[in-house]
Amino acid sequence: MPTKKDDVYGDHISHKFNDELMELKTEFLKMGGMVEAQLERAIEALVDGDGYAADEIRANDKKVDQMEIEIDEEATLIIARRQPTARDLRLVISVIKMVADLERVGDEAKKIAKLAINLSEEGHAPRGYVEVRHIGSHVLALLHDALDAFARLDSEQALRIMKEDKRVDEEYQAAARTLLTFMMEDTRNISRCMSVMWVLRALERVGDHACNIAENVIFMVKGEDVRHTPVEEAEKVVGR
Repeated sequence: MPTKKDDVYGDHISHKFNDELMELKTEFLKMGGMVEAQLERAIEALVDGDGYAADEIRANDKKVDQMEIEIDEEATLIIARRQPTARDLRLVISVIKMVADLERVGDEAKKIAKLAINLSEEGHAPRGYVEVRHIGSHVLALLHDALDAFARLDSEQALRIMKEDKRVDEEYQAAARTLLTFMMEDTRNISRCMSVMWVLRALERVGDHACNIAENVIFMVKGEDVRHTPVEEAEKVVGR
């Protein structure tokens, strides 16, 4: 976490405003931790064939949804009460955007849990679990690092996440091709293999959401929107 000296969002004359901004950041990180845990447990439930754990994950998704609503309300109240400008407005607006990404990561975790339940009932798919473990570990690391970049207002780490997301896309495409080839060679397991394919797709989307969070961190720190721009352009912004 940033120190008082380093936290540029904690130097207002109004101590109450400082507290409100810090509380907003804390609640966002708390939601991030919950979503991260949900995703990790969903991957484990799928690989272990644990339908009971997967069912718990689906039920807990309501808590993630509630946190999104509460953080949105908190951010809206700050805008209404404080009428923030410049860097403070960037923080509040970015949190509103990033909390939507976290909620969608929670949705992807719920989707994986549902597929885990289906596979626990149908039986393990013959292929794809190694790829699920590998890509799952990769996107979990990206999500964790994105939350850490937010906590420390680290635009350089955010840039590294943007670059890593390209690798996740490549890994997903390679895994999908391998699984499709297997299904073409052995059509008896298409249904179960398709479930694994949807899991891989969900994980790839988690990487996209982690990248979105990273882009918003750069916007918060540098004041420039790097969405829909090449990584090379983002490098120039971070280097300024």
